[in-house]
Amino acid sequence: MKRITKIEAAKDSGRRKLRVAAYARVSTDSSEQLISLETQKNHYERYIKARPDWEYAGLYYDEGVTGTSMARREGLHRMLNDCDRGLIDYIIVKSISRFSRNTVDSIETVRKLCEKGIYIFFEKENIDTGKMEGELLLSILSSLAESESHSIAENNKWSIQKRFQNGTFKIGYPPYGYDNVDGQMVVNEEQAKTVRWIFDAILSGKSPGTVARELNKRGTVTKRGGRWTGHTINGMVKNEKYTGDLILQKTYTDDRFSRHINRGEKNRYYVRDHHKPIVSHEDFEAANAIIEANGLEKGIRKDEDKYKNRYAMSGRIICGECGGTWKRVKLNNHFGFACNTHVRDKNTCGMKSIPEEPVKAAFVTMMNKVTWGRSRILLPFAEMLKEDQKAGFLDRLNELEALLEKNEERRQQIHQFFTKGLLDPAVYAEERDALTEEAERLAAEQDALESKVSGSHEQQEALTRLLKYTARGMMLTGYEEALFTEHVDHIVIYERTEVGFAMKCGPIFRERI
Repeated sequence: MKRITKIEAAKDSGRRKLRVAAYARVSTDSSEQLISLETQKNHYERYIKARPDWEYAGLYYDEGVTGTSMARREGLHRMLNDCDRGLIDYIIVKSISRFSRNTVDSIETVRKLCEKGIYIFFEKENIDTGKMEGELLLSILSSLAESESHSIAENNKWSIQKRFQNGTFKIGYPPYGYDNVDGQMVVNEEQAKTVRWIFDAILSGKSPGTVARELNKRGTVTKRGGRWTGHTINGMVKNEKYTGDLILQKTYTDDRFSRHINRGEKNRYYVRDHHKPIVSHEDFEAANAIIEANGLEKGIRKDEDKYKNRYAMSGRIICGECGGTWKRVKLNNHFGFACNTHVRDKNTCGMKSIPEEPVKAAFVTMMNKVTWGRSRILLPFAEMLKEDQKAGFLDRLNELEALLEKNEERRQQIHQFFTKGLLDPAVYAEERDALTEEAERLAAEQDALESKVSGSHEQQEALTRLLKYTARGMMLTGYEEALFTEHVDHIVIYERTEVGFAMKCGPIFRERI
């Protein structure tokens, strides 16, 4: 006879409580907003602990950050990391705009959490991401939140535009030769001597590279304590601030919160006599004319047409020995090129002249090699350039702009406290100096990145033109001046038997002559 034993069902000892966390964000670190944050903390802790089936997993928050990007939100990232570690089951957020005003960020984050079985409840919109039909609604509401953020940004832009138009916009980080004193550009007399010497050196015929080398030999350092380069000297000579004038809105932020160099898309504002000049307008214009005429600015000439009315290589040949420019000269019964420095003083530069025809022949050989080896030379370079451009220059520029704006707000705030007698003079001076130093560091990085972005854009355009030409696979049988003008930035004479063609897209191709 079968024997049946009943196995009793296990008694429910109680389900594991749902570990619930909350996320809060305030966009500024003002006292009012911080009070709001404290209120949110208390609210969510009481709200979650009131549910018997919930376990309070903590509150995560961010202070003084924007909602348009998740990149700098440490509290949010800490919460997401805890989700990855299995410490959170459910999240409560006041509204979608508190979570993120960027649609892509919202959807991507929600989907990743849903894959882990972690859902979010948005109180204001009454959306639970655990319900599949909520994703479409989430997308729509994120777009609305993003529009709200754009509206706020437009109001800020309008305020800045008004300051541009009436000339009251303050320069956070003035160039070498000036100091920021209570928001005003004041001449630093010691640095101003160096600025005047630089302009005098350019006007006397010295190249930016030579000027930089002499400054480094003298032990003179840049504003950030670094070494001088020809690029730095070029930038100084082009900087209108040394004339006492100011050009505003050289860059702008688009509707997607990305920064761009202003190439005519937006108005620019020229403010005359904004501050005390270091050099005269006449010296400034003359120095810039010399720089452009020598063709030493790599890929950023303002007037390329001037080379079409005279010999294409004129002013584009640089001496590999002294850094000076070469000129076209008559050599017995043929033409050639000679170093200006060598012509003036053979003891200063020993590089002798070279015939013209071998240089032309070297150009033909170089272009044919590049065409023939397009897949091995240009295509890998194009990939490398793309990777370089992904380095996050524009993202960092956006971040720097936000940090500079916050810095300016803090400086104005402590100044108000000081004028109202709420801040001790010593404390005010210490805080003001620290903020000024921070602003100078941020603005210096901003200037350097803007130069890189500008150069990167034009370098990419030049590479596209060269790729298009070489794709035809046509071999040159003779020198073509138009082709040289389109693709070559300048020539470097390393020796009388070797030259280098510095292409507008970046690389330098060497050839024997």
